[in-house]
Amino acid sequence: MDRVSLTADLSFSRLVYGMWRVADDADTSPPHVEAKIQACLDQGITTFDQADIYGGYVAEGVLGAALKANPSLRPQMEIVTKCDIVAPAGRYADKRVKHYDTSRKHIEYSVDCSLRDMAIDHIDLLLIHRPDPLMDHQETGAALDDLVASGKVRSVGVSNFRPYDWELLQSGMKTQLATNQIEISLAEIAPFTNGDIAFHQRHDHALMAWSPLGGGDLMTGTGAVVDRLDAIAAEQGVDRAAVAVAFLLRHPAKILPVLGTNNLDRIAKISDAMKVELDRQTWFELYEAALGREVA
Repeated sequence: MDRVSLTADLSFSRLVYGMWRVADDADTSPPHVEAKIQACLDQGITTFDQADIYGGYVAEGVLGAALKANPSLRPQMEIVTKCDIVAPAGRYADKRVKHYDTSRKHIEYSVDCSLRDMAIDHIDLLLIHRPDPLMDHQETGAALDDLVASGKVRSVGVSNFRPYDWELLQSGMKTQLATNQIEISLAEIAPFTNGDIAFHQRHDHALMAWSPLGGGDLMTGTGAVVDRLDAIAAEQGVDRAAVAVAFLLRHPAKILPVLGTNNLDRIAKISDAMKVELDRQTWFELYEAALGREVA
């Protein structure tokens, strides 16, 4: 499995296992969660993506139970989590409205909860989950710097930020932001031309892609994109998902797709995307199918 460096002493597997649905599985027992983790590790997928809000603030605890049951797993993993979304659920059931909170107090509280729930002593990458219109970039930046200095967090980044959001937060920090996790897929191709990918590629930032299968639409839908995916998949002996992910892997920005499924058979096939070869013309066939027209 290829790896991508985020900082001088931290690298991620090129494919990342997303755990946003881990609490939705009918079986959330430690042995079953461990089986998912092990299926990833067997393929060289060592990076696991969480967020405090996943599963109504319980998904981190599901992972933590598995790590408590088998402490040997943690040294083999890089764990990503996120904070700043506050929804009226779980530990925030008393809140009136869903909102964002990038205050120092909230970020520090969220990190402590994540460390406790996942039963770990540090987070490899902490992301600010959504841009906060009320963010005080100096306060937020200083809080993130201090978390890195404390050792609770190895690196920090953002999710769903536009380039100007990134630059605002970075201007209030000493620590270099490590990555931005944004939506990119054949169902969401705007980042290829709206400057999002170009900004991070220009500055050699790692870039993560959430929902690389279009929230499942690319797996269950119909149309020109799906037809072309199926044709390429048949030619290369893989499934549709592998080709859709390979479309992102082909980009020179070295995008890290974040893939989530609770199905063990599908987890075991995640790395098939690394086997797919897309030449320039084949890539553009998929891109034009997503555009719905020939490129100009």
